[in-house]
Amino acid sequence: MNLIGFSTGAVAFGDFKRALALLANMPVNSVELSALRLPELNPLIEDLDNLDLRQFRYVSFHAPSRFTSEQEPGIVAALQRVAERGWPIILHPDAIIDRDCWKPLARSICFENMDKRKPIGRTCHDLEQLFDRFPDARLCLDVGHAHQVDRTMTEARLMAQQFHDRIMQIHVSEVNTRSEHVHISAALEFAFAKIVDLLPDNAPLIIESVVPETQLSKEFERARRMFTDNSRWALATD
Repeated sequence: MNLIGFSTGAVAFGDFKRALALLANMPVNSVELSALRLPELNPLIEDLDNLDLRQFRYVSFHAPSRFTSEQEPGIVAALQRVAERGWPIILHPDAIIDRDCWKPLARSICFENMDKRKPIGRTCHDLEQLFDRFPDARLCLDVGHAHQVDRTMTEARLMAQQFHDRIMQIHVSEVNTRSEHVHISAALEFAFAKIVDLLPDNAPLIIESVVPETQLSKEFERARRMFTDNSRWALATD
């Protein structure tokens, strides 16, 4: 059974409750709870026990992408509550300041390949160095980031080949020249077709496209069609 859903941060900016309410009316079975911005972290962590997540067969959690060295230990401590639930923690490689601080979460960390703004995490070489330091970590393969960095998708194919067994989930959206996550384009669909044969069958698809609420269903269908063009990505409805 294949899994598909949204990031709450894409569905409703900074409002995870609103995002979950909207997703409750859609045929999604996966979700990424987003605390991409530091002020979103504690409210989301404190409300975890109150969230109705029964709809979702897969849940992950996106950690903040920017913080100071003084804030880092508190963030790791808060994320321990996520790790205890067995959820993957999506982490931007460049956010880490003190590697030792993150060792308690080593088995939960899921590094995301980065867009062209970031100094590390964009290439296979970058990821090799990360996994040397965090051998138990996994990979969130962001197709939009990879496409923005290399339109030929050569680097993305290398990532999918070299780190196939580490791929925990897949992010999908178009990422424009300003590194904004926008609706899936025909160009992204074509780029995805270049790597689909290398992706794990069971990796959940998380949509990060930022679109109006009225366009969520359309974006879901676009992503589902993009994946179900290959029969092994068919969304199970039984």
